[in-house]
Amino acid sequence: MRPQVAREPVRPPQRLVIVGNIELDHYLITGRFLAGRCRDGLGDSARAAIENLFAAPESVADGALLAEAFAPVDTVAILVDGFVLRVIADDAGRTIVGIQMPGDLIDLPALGLGYLDHDLVALGPVTLARTGQAQLTDLALANGEVGRALWVASQLDGTIQRQWAVKLGRLKASRRAARVLAELWCRLELIGLAHTTGYYIPLTQQHLADMCGTTAIHMNRALGELRRLELADVRRGFVTAADRAALEDYGQFRHDYLTARKIAHANVSDMGISHITM
Repeated sequence: MRPQVAREPVRPPQRLVIVGNIELDHYLITGRFLAGRCRDGLGDSARAAIENLFAAPESVADGALLAEAFAPVDTVAILVDGFVLRVIADDAGRTIVGIQMPGDLIDLPALGLGYLDHDLVALGPVTLARTGQAQLTDLALANGEVGRALWVASQLDGTIQRQWAVKLGRLKASRRAARVLAELWCRLELIGLAHTTGYYIPLTQQHLADMCGTTAIHMNRALGELRRLELADVRRGFVTAADRAALEDYGQFRHDYLTARKIAHANVSDMGISHITM
């Protein structure tokens, strides 16, 4: 595990200045963790405990391999800024099976398995912070709110994966692209990184093709179809749409799977966290 860099501990604030539920004024590293979903279910002491767990942020270059499939993983990283791709590559080519955004624990599945079944690749320059798996597990066992938050984060992650598998397997290319663009918009909006008419994310047509299970040529045609229908325009990472509802309808997208209404009050031991072996 990488050595921890000492940081000044964060203490629960007397009064938060919250902009769109994003608390970066006080929680620089973890202010976007579960933002827009069920972060309100975390008390001040739990938020401070999570923030203090992570070492000082580190910068990583575009294209860096952050984790390799099936290699041992003994840390947990939270994405502070930028984007990370989940990639599975084999003899048949490369498939992007997920994209992580600021506030996401990018290698959370490895907390129980000790490895990931996919690579993690930086999409553009990123900033992340790390803690040890053992330290995070100890905190989850000691603090029920933290344990439940990790459980919710893992369930949301799995829900997104299932939606990708079903919808991207059934829709034609232009509708797949619309669905992906609509989901990214919603996720960025939840963490305060989207606008009313669109957003920026440094994806190329090849990235979108790898996400939608098609070729760059077919993706070019699919994006052209979205422009022709006046549903979306994608240019150098900038995604704009005059009618967001129409884009969502065309991509058969519904946003309710991206949110958790609350952090359920279950016992941490009931979630299987106490059975994790490091």
